Amino acid sequence: MSELSRQQSVREEQRPARPDVEEVTPGILRLQLPISFPGLGHVNCYVMEDRKGVALIDPGLPGIGTWRQLKRRLKSVGVPIQRVHTVVVTHSHPDHFGQAGRFKKATGAEIITHRSFRTFLDPQAEADDEEMVTVVDGSSGAGPATDAVETGRDHPAHPFPAVTPWGGKPYELPLGRRIRYRAMRMAAGRLMSTPRPTRRVDDADVLELGGREWVSVHTPGHTEDHLCLWDHDRGVMISGDHVLPTITPHISGLTESVDPLADFFESLERMKTFGNVTAVLPAHGLVFEDLSGRAETISRHHHERLEQLRSAGERVGEGTVEQYMKELFKPRSWGPMAESETYAHLQHLRLRNQAETNHESPQLRYRILD
Repeated sequence: MSELSRQQSVREEQRPARPDVEEVTPGILRLQLPISFPGLGHVNCYVMEDRKGVALIDPGLPGIGTWRQLKRRLKSVGVPIQRVHTVVVTHSHPDHFGQAGRFKKATGAEIITHRSFRTFLDPQAEADDEEMVTVVDGSSGAGPATDAVETGRDHPAHPFPAVTPWGGKPYELPLGRRIRYRAMRMAAGRLMSTPRPTRRVDDADVLELGGREWVSVHTPGHTEDHLCLWDHDRGVMISGDHVLPTITPHISGLTESVDPLADFFESLERMKTFGNVTAVLPAHGLVFEDLSGRAETISRHHHERLEQLRSAGERVGEGTVEQYMKELFKPRSWGPMAESETYAHLQHLRLRNQAETNHESPQLRYRILD
């Protein structure tokens, strides 16, 4: 029985990190590391041991606090830091890549990512991170670039856009946090160990981790570089943020992908092709079993959002992203992440000739077509 089936009413992804290291499926330990993002209370770090030492999947946020937690929890199961020889990062969000660079520096660990992995801490390779969207230099919104609407690739794909591609207000966090994020970027490569991959993999590459073979499964959508790992022999899928047990991952419109929602739908369909799943190990929440069913539920959720937009089009008419966001989300969720996801859905409709845009006004406006 999966862990999730015992706690159906609990959104486990939101719970604080569990204190104990647990074996969640034969040969794989899970330790939960604390985070504080909207709707998330922890990230799962998976541990696999082989004759050479230990491989980790997603070693948590940057910072000394997470590092100390990792050392303490690994020590509790007899694993000194020096035994970590490999770190796999499922995707380019800080709660997943944060300690990878430190492990490389401390132990010489190999860092494995998808080929398209980029992180905002690398000043030469910036990427989207919707979980910390803000603006460093407080410019007040300008009109959307026409080319951004036509190609989907002309806006900055990093977490600090000065102007949103739909012309809305730039996102701002409190001054203290903005200063910290600016310092993080300035310090990248000097005061902090940035996660420079030593091995970049493509879809269907085979990795040896924990004395077993894993197939890399590229699943863009949540991010362009998202990577799942599949152990066919034991029916185990490490799903990262791609398929979560009780919440749906955010689909950001602030990426270089022309249609991130279409990417996500395709990646979810792939999950239905893995037939002998016995355990799905997500990056947040508990182990579950029904990979295909959960992928279908998440896909249906986003198709329902598209239907909501079509219905809202009759009321809103030619509306801004913000106006449509308020049709999709409850007031408690209004803000940058909701706007970004609304934009991704509107662009998906536009690219299928189900919506059209007007970029003559300061803010991009959408009209849903019949």
